[in-house]
Amino acid sequence: MTVLKCISPIDGAVVATRETLGTDEARARVAAARKAQAEWAARPLRERVELVQAGVAAVGAMNDEIVPELARMMGRPVRYGGEFRGVEERASYMAGIAQEALADIEVGDDANFRRLIKRVPHGLVLVIAPWNYPYMTAINSVAPALIAGNAVMLKHATQTLLVGERMARAFASAGVPEAVFQNVFLTHETAAELIAGGAFDFINFTGSVAGGKAIETAAAGTFTGLGLELGGKDPGYVMEDADLDAAADTLIDGAMFNSGQCCCGIERIYVHESRFDAFLEKAVAIVRGYRLGDPLDPETTIGPMAHVRFARTVRDQVGEALAAGAAAHIPTLPGDDGGAYLSPQILRNVTHDMRVMREETFGPVVGIMPVRDDDEAVRLMNDSDYGLTASLWTRDIDRAMRVGDRVETGTVFMNRADYLDPSLCWTGCKDTGRGGSLSIIGYHNLTRPKSFHLKKPAQ
Repeated sequence: MTVLKCISPIDGAVVATRETLGTDEARARVAAARKAQAEWAARPLRERVELVQAGVAAVGAMNDEIVPELARMMGRPVRYGGEFRGVEERASYMAGIAQEALADIEVGDDANFRRLIKRVPHGLVLVIAPWNYPYMTAINSVAPALIAGNAVMLKHATQTLLVGERMARAFASAGVPEAVFQNVFLTHETAAELIAGGAFDFINFTGSVAGGKAIETAAAGTFTGLGLELGGKDPGYVMEDADLDAAADTLIDGAMFNSGQCCCGIERIYVHESRFDAFLEKAVAIVRGYRLGDPLDPETTIGPMAHVRFARTVRDQVGEALAAGAAAHIPTLPGDDGGAYLSPQILRNVTHDMRVMREETFGPVVGIMPVRDDDEAVRLMNDSDYGLTASLWTRDIDRAMRVGDRVETGTVFMNRADYLDPSLCWTGCKDTGRGGSLSIIGYHNLTRPKSFHLKKPAQ
């Protein structure tokens, strides 16, 4: 038995502890989920949709408790109000398209044959969710998986230890059977043992590249379906015709919000050389207006990073870049304690020889480079091991389409960034992972096709 411990980045206090399940108890939970799943899948789709929507509403009813709890667990300022708006938007959209997305595909029905393709649930889905947006990332898979007729086991990050409990409690209170949606506390070793033993029919994991490789290794030979979102190094490109105020506001917010701890956060910006100085000036002015401090204080605009070790990675990357010739524009803020409380930073004179422009930083720092034209911008945007999103800033939608077609990424934004539209597939390429969530494609990934070829009896 292992005890998981959530340590607050605010003051190092212990927020919560939970004991992990032993292997036998974990297997018993899996067996209970599998037994309950068949009955759950047999319920009418409309009923499953209503119960999931009621579960989401029950999460929303807890929001006044959830917001300060998130601040204590992972440091996001309370002034931003938590994640429920995004949770509700995503779950509501997936509920609204369920009938169409899961409908039978009628191939033919004549005097001799009826042929159709059904979409049937995988069975038991394991969702491994991260701490940075713990409710929104979890709901991306939890809601459509349940609606599609799967049972779900949710394993949440230790940094946000209480999130899975709250979600499971809310859904149970709304009438979703407890065995159908379970929160579980597992060690990495127990999780790997269950995966290697074929305990799950599909696994959705959001986290690091190393974590994704561990999931793939554990699942090798089991033919378990995988959905992996493994991070990014997302670029923004500001063209010469861009609305500079809008570009600076959105890209810098995309780089700094949540202390830069966002999978699709902006980590590098390329600006046409004719607008570089003006953009940089606007970007620096925005960040210099931030207030770093206690996330429970409504006046705080940027809180601590979720853990001291995450802040250490950011400081190391910035320090290496400065030693190699980069220039910093943001002075150390009063709240910077050398630990989890970290000053945001904007860097120029950066190159792709620096880690800060190549490796995922996952913190409040962005490097900004001038570019001559679209060709140079595309080359630099593609010079990355990741491919989650890219943000293009121009008044010319045809140009954005042309440039976007050349960028190796999962989502192309024009004149916006750092947003997940549930009607579009959330997906990536290269080391960002495989598969996709949300949209009709999200339902396809959480179900399997089953063909029916029915010969009618002779009349």
